[in-house]
Amino acid sequence: MRFTAKFVAALLPLAFAMTTGTAQARDWNTIKAAGTVIAVTEGSFFPFNYFEGSKLTGFEVEVAEAVVKKLGLNIEWRVVPFDAQVASIRQDRFDFAIASHGYTEERAKSVDFTNPHYCTGGQIAAPKDGALTMAALNGRTVGAQLATSYYESAKKIPGLKELKTYKADPEVFSALKAKKIDAWISDKWLIKATLDKNPDAGIVAGEQVFVERVSAIMRKNNKELMEQFNRGLAEVVKDGTYASLSQKYFKTDVSCR
Repeated sequence: MRFTAKFVAALLPLAFAMTTGTAQARDWNTIKAAGTVIAVTEGSFFPFNYFEGSKLTGFEVEVAEAVVKKLGLNIEWRVVPFDAQVASIRQDRFDFAIASHGYTEERAKSVDFTNPHYCTGGQIAAPKDGALTMAALNGRTVGAQLATSYYESAKKIPGLKELKTYKADPEVFSALKAKKIDAWISDKWLIKATLDKNPDAGIVAGEQVFVERVSAIMRKNNKELMEQFNRGLAEVVKDGTYASLSQKYFKTDVSCR
């Protein structure tokens, strides 16, 4: 499950600069000369990017670190709330963000997407005798994290009684357990990890709502950096590092096959 916003906020000052930093997005030659790339993530999206104590880790964190290593660079992390990341990239505050950004046409107006580093989809989670299909959501109350593709997808489901929004997925999961909502829509891998950690919650995974390709994002038209990132990602896939990380975090292949 994702850590609460309060818990993450308490950890951030230990090791990471926040949005008040002065980092600037740079072209490839500038980054290469500096020897360090500045990347942003959320830090509260288990198992993709999260904290173990004061250490930032997760599938996306390790993939990005492996990619950057292939490029012969070091990586310097920043932590920014998910709903502020697209704006931060547009403002040239960081070189790239990797925090489970699913491709949408709307986002693509503001930022460029690298090649995808995993494929997923929106999925329903509900009590085992509850609303586990799209049809069963008719007349029900659904919860989703604000400013995500899961929220946008949930808005399109016909017949909902109400769509409640939350700042983070742990809050949605807590609301579902407390029966304040009938179902939760989020990333299928996050739901799997959450339910694996909470086997006695009485919640199960239901129907998949849509398929999503997930990529890192960077400022528009930063062409050479995009090419270098995609090259590094391809090398991480080719040498088996990606498969190893996929098995470590999910025990399955999460690539876009």
